[in-house]
Amino acid sequence: NETSNYELEFRTKSNEIRYLLVNATTRRDAENNIVGVVSVAQDMTETAKHDRAVAAMANELRQLIDTANAPIFGIDVDGDVNEWNDKTAEITGFSGDEVFGQPLVATFIVPKLRQSVQEVLDNALRGIGTSNYELEFRTKSNELCYLLVNAPTRRDDVNKIV
Repeated sequence: NETSNYELEFRTKSNEIRYLLVNATTRRDAENNIVGVVSVAQDMTETAKHDRAVAAMANELRQLIDTANAPIFGIDVDGDVNEWNDKTAEITGFSGDEVFGQPLVATFIVPKLRQSVQEVLDNALRGIGTSNYELEFRTKSNELCYLLVNAPTRRDDVNKIV
């Protein structure tokens, strides 16, 4: 039997749009000739609405971070930059494209503070956040800028540190 799964936008008699997940399987006779199709549909409308709402919320949060009037930057578990908002780019002169994937401490923190900053970040990656920590950041034009930062722990949807 051949089976196909597909999504279908369906309009009801009252002109309401419903989203269906359809599974269609060929129906065969005793000689294996195709004699029809059997379809089973699952109404996915509420799931689709929920998915759109979650995507809209994620987009709104992304926009909030990107346009915040405060520098926001982050690292992944390897210490590489994976978050760099517009204000951080403005202050440092480095665009997000220039910094994503770069090691934060080795690339942007002044040498005398690298060890202590690395400890703060390592603690955050172990679940121990730090508040009001002063950083000396090296800008693209090789100037020093001073930032008072928080280093909270970032977690994913299953509470794993990311």
